[in-house]
Amino acid sequence: MDAITYHPIGVLRSPHAQPEGMPIQPAGARGERGRVELDPRYAPALADLDGFSHVYLLYHFHRAGPYSPEVTPFLDGEPKGLFATRAPTRPNPIGISVLRLERVEGGVAHLLDVDVLDGTPVLDIKPYVPRFDAPHGEVRSGWLEAREGEESARSDGRFA
Repeated sequence: MDAITYHPIGVLRSPHAQPEGMPIQPAGARGERGRVELDPRYAPALADLDGFSHVYLLYHFHRAGPYSPEVTPFLDGEPKGLFATRAPTRPNPIGISVLRLERVEGGVAHLLDVDVLDGTPVLDIKPYVPRFDAPHGEVRSGWLEAREGEESARSDGRFA
């Protein structure tokens, strides 16, 4: 396969300066504010986004360690296959978070429940649309079902 190249559209600003101690999912970051500061050439693309309550934020794990096919995730003490986790040490270190959109001002999208490191390069923003995005049928969470209610775990920096 040919290589694929992406360029950041902006940067995320958040209160999380270091991986250690930051929330590992939006569910553990309730109310924590952040913002995407877009490159000015992409600012017009934020038009009409303010009508949505949530967005998908796609970003580059810029401080992740090297790829590992097996990791010990924060919410478990046993090694798991990487693709059964959300660990950042991926072949393509792309992160995704569903965040609450507070407001749009000029070239800035203000967000809530931010679980992303300050200075993270943003690759894309997409609106969350429940009728398209909510799964249908039975939903299973694999090994995480035994960890129900542990969404507020914090990073210990093991993947940096």
